[in-house]
Amino acid sequence: MIQIGQALPIATLSELNDAGMQTHNTDELFANKRVVLFAVPGAFTPTCSEAHLPGYVVLADEIKAAGIDTIACVSVNDAFVMNAWGKAQNASEILMLGDGDASFTKALGLEMETATFGGTRSQRYAMVVDNGVVTHLHVEEPKQFEVSKAKAILAALK
Repeated sequence: MIQIGQALPIATLSELNDAGMQTHNTDELFANKRVVLFAVPGAFTPTCSEAHLPGYVVLADEIKAAGIDTIACVSVNDAFVMNAWGKAQNASEILMLGDGDASFTKALGLEMETATFGGTRSQRYAMVVDNGVVTHLHVEEPKQFEVSKAKAILAALK
């Protein structure tokens, strides 16, 4: 599993936005920026839709005021699903990224196997990345939702 002080692995994430399908190389996406990156096991799933993403939507301005350039949400879903979920959640301030083949999630060492629920998914986590290097890492225990909440990350930034 990735650790504090390590650089993010180089991978490609996808985003569907008004300009169409975009692919983002993590090297470029996180270069010269301070980013809060949080991951959810699946778009449109209960905790993710009722609490995790909405918390970041509500606190986006405060998080950015704490010195964050970008807030990004990643899930092992495709960019079409992430775009639809972002629209349904009014997440216009959040960069909604798909890791369709889980390659980024696996490179981080933060994948989990959910069998028939959805196969390989991401563990729930949040991290702060400064110029590509992890400075804060908050990985949830299974079936928990405490340390990766927007409030917890905002508190860690202060």
